[in-house]
Amino acid sequence: MSMSEIKKKPSLRKSALTTGLMTGISRISGLLRDVCFSQFFGASANMDSFFVAFKIPNLLRRFFAEGAFSQSFVPIINEYKELHPEKVRDLVGSTFGSLSLILFFITALGVVIAPILVYLFAPGFSGNDGQLLITTQMLRYCFPYILFISLTSLLGSLLNSYGNFLVPAITPVILNLCLIIGAIYLSSWFHPPELGLAVAVFFAGLFQLIFQLPFVIRKKLTFRPRINFSYPGVRKIYKLMLPGIFGSSVAQINILIDTLLASFLVTGSISWLYYSDRLMEFPLGVFGIAVATVILPKLSSDNASDNTEEFKKSFTWGINAVITIGLPSTMGIILIGDHLLYAFFFSANFNLHDVSMAYASLVAYSIGLLAFMLIKILVTGYYSRQDTKTPVRFALYSLFLNISLNLFFIFILYRFVGEALHAGLALATSCAALFNVYLLYRELIRIRAIDSGVIFNVHNAKKVLATMIMSASIIISKSYFIPNPYFMERLSVIFNLSLIILIACLVYGVIWHLFIHQDSSLQARD
Repeated sequence: MSMSEIKKKPSLRKSALTTGLMTGISRISGLLRDVCFSQFFGASANMDSFFVAFKIPNLLRRFFAEGAFSQSFVPIINEYKELHPEKVRDLVGSTFGSLSLILFFITALGVVIAPILVYLFAPGFSGNDGQLLITTQMLRYCFPYILFISLTSLLGSLLNSYGNFLVPAITPVILNLCLIIGAIYLSSWFHPPELGLAVAVFFAGLFQLIFQLPFVIRKKLTFRPRINFSYPGVRKIYKLMLPGIFGSSVAQINILIDTLLASFLVTGSISWLYYSDRLMEFPLGVFGIAVATVILPKLSSDNASDNTEEFKKSFTWGINAVITIGLPSTMGIILIGDHLLYAFFFSANFNLHDVSMAYASLVAYSIGLLAFMLIKILVTGYYSRQDTKTPVRFALYSLFLNISLNLFFIFILYRFVGEALHAGLALATSCAALFNVYLLYRELIRIRAIDSGVIFNVHNAKKVLATMIMSASIIISKSYFIPNPYFMERLSVIFNLSLIILIACLVYGVIWHLFIHQDSSLQARD
């Protein structure tokens, strides 16, 4: 991603930076939330139960909210803005009312069949009646979250379509604050204490929905909710959404399969996967999702106005942006991930063994970090063109590969690594993501949505070299600042890690900048 290219996209750059900053604040609050989890509860059986109970509605949130719904709703509302601006309020009102009815019945059904869902998603709990019971109770508190957060996503997608990326990006902070309050205060009112976290999830969903309403009103986008499934725009959204429910969230399905299989492994496996996934998702959320959120409305508008050249430029900008960030993020997490886990999560309830086990799966997840980020960008190319069937087909291939590799890696690791079987689940997820990127990228080139060589070119090869030099700086500075973190004060480890990260960013930034300016012809072409 060259400087000349960035200057051609000032609005995208500014929006991406704003969204990334707000998402970064949200992720930091999420990190503080996870620190509270590790300090108060550790990697216990009850926390395994909570993570399963929260993961089920959270997966549906990824389907309805961040995934299929938003990626189906944004292209249609941008089409209405371009072609039928006088009907936008009718579209939003009909969509809101119809979606509310669907979600109400899904929520009611989920609460009623909670024991069945727990058995399906964590069958390993079935041999422990106590754990099965507490997980079911937690799930019934957590399940209404899908109703509130999906409607919140609708309002957030509406704000995004009108250029307000800040409010939707900062809204998840409310969830994290509620869970922190739940860990510190509510937990003492419940038995077991972890049940207070499930109650906090319920209120978090409600408060996020309430938070966004004033900003919709301020934009003069008020609407009257109505149940109207026959409205043309609503039919079009759901037509795109149904296959997209699977296609846009394959990574989450893969992680859910990891949880299902991990329920058969040693106690703590689900928690180890959770903490490693949360740390790995920090760069994914700050950069990958932020860039995808920003370019989707732009790509949808370009497609609606049949501006093919501008579509390709915006798409290429998004791909290059995540490659620029994803490469160093991957190596950074691999090289200092164990220190990060120790600095943030180590406690009497999350000991050095837990840190070691979580780091094993963190490295495995990190192998697919860039692929996870690229998937977020590449699928927007299909959704902006109102094509949801192609990502579904590729997602199915990736899912089958993930299941096969899960079983294969567990068998291999069982013979060599003992307790770290969960790392095989994470590695399978990463491999499936890499395969999904290959399929998505190849098809986009075939249909000429992007030019060939957008990912594999000399320009990105220089980023790989810059990442290698940055990695060397991390190894050197780590040996100097943190020779052995387990014999240092926690604050000293955090401070020295900050210095290492700062040095790495400076080294990568300087090398990248010098490479770009050494070849002006390549800069202009990219």
